[in-house]
Amino acid sequence: MKIAILGFGEEGKSVERFLKRTPQYKDAEISILDKKRSKNYLEHLDSFDLVIKSPGVPFSLPEVAKAHASGVLFGSATEFFFGHATGLLIGITGTKGKGTTATLLYRMLKACKKDVYLAGNIGIPMLDILPKLKSTSVAVLELSSFQLHHLLFSPQIAVVLDIFPDHLDAHTSFQEYVEAKGSIVANQKEHDTVFYFSDNKQAAELARQSRGKQIGIRPDAFTLFSAKDLQLMGTHNYRNAVMAVSVALYVECDPAVIKRVAKRFPGNPLRLQNIRNMDSVVFYNDSASTNPVSTAAAIRSFQTPTILIAGGRDKGFTYEALRNASAWKPLRHAVLVGENIPLLKKELKGVEITIVQTLEKAVRVAWRYVLKKRKKGEVWNIVFSPGAASFDQFKNYKERGKKFNEVVKSLEK
Repeated sequence: MKIAILGFGEEGKSVERFLKRTPQYKDAEISILDKKRSKNYLEHLDSFDLVIKSPGVPFSLPEVAKAHASGVLFGSATEFFFGHATGLLIGITGTKGKGTTATLLYRMLKACKKDVYLAGNIGIPMLDILPKLKSTSVAVLELSSFQLHHLLFSPQIAVVLDIFPDHLDAHTSFQEYVEAKGSIVANQKEHDTVFYFSDNKQAAELARQSRGKQIGIRPDAFTLFSAKDLQLMGTHNYRNAVMAVSVALYVECDPAVIKRVAKRFPGNPLRLQNIRNMDSVVFYNDSASTNPVSTAAAIRSFQTPTILIAGGRDKGFTYEALRNASAWKPLRHAVLVGENIPLLKKELKGVEITIVQTLEKAVRVAWRYVLKKRKKGEVWNIVFSPGAASFDQFKNYKERGKKFNEVVKSLEK
């Protein structure tokens, strides 16, 4: 049997480890196809019996789409995992907030003494936790649209967060993006469950595809704690915390333990993360924000004067959310950097704007602006929430976020 591992990053390497330790693949001929190894890595996909595609390689690539249409058998690490895992699987998807929700739920279940693991699009590759799983284990999985695309399995508990346009640079349309996420419920059985935000149209429509129990969550009806009780910033993060709590309660965690964990949770790195406070000027790193909706949510997270640093590579979606957020009273100024400056400038109506060429320059301009404008006793925020991909100047959002932190920590009072 000839097997190709298409994409050899962290997940691709975990696939290789899985194949080598699994008896049924001991005689397989394994090939590694990766653009870092050969520029022609997509040329002969039709010569393999099975292609294990990494999430970072989209189905929309012409060579991949052609091979798939011609009948080449494609699989994924996610498919292998679902086919071999034991215990309770909780899958979490949505446009933003997956990592926050998954991590918070994991911490709650851990505090409730569950044998729980965090994997998927966060933490360690899911195939690496397979040998540890028992019938009493719980796996909390953050699942992206790329991991769910064409997946023929669904978790026993599916969690659908807010869905809005994203990754339109890799999916052919918003409809295809939503349909890809639909795999999280499409194969659920009658005894399975899906949690979803009932006030999000796409999430509600997706949840209705499940044959299992459908539980709509309304954060405005939640009573265990309020947004003010959390360290997490913003209404969107409160919603995600409510969802994590709802699932934890469903699997019989102690409400007192859940509340304690939620109140202590500081959030995940690069997701509206407080990284420095310099004489009541607070710097927030939201480099994981790669679309305008999440940046609009970041803007609305603050009630005191705020400077926005935004920009990067456009991903092919509307910027209407920023147009609406531009009227938010605390937003005093925007420093723009990156390829999509014209698109951002068009929508940030009425906001004073400075355009710069580098992220380092953007941070220093924002800092000087605050020092010039701030009145005695005021708390100001400098919020880096790009609302776009990083690929115009950085390898990924993590490298971009690291650079922001470095520049901020180099500032002198």
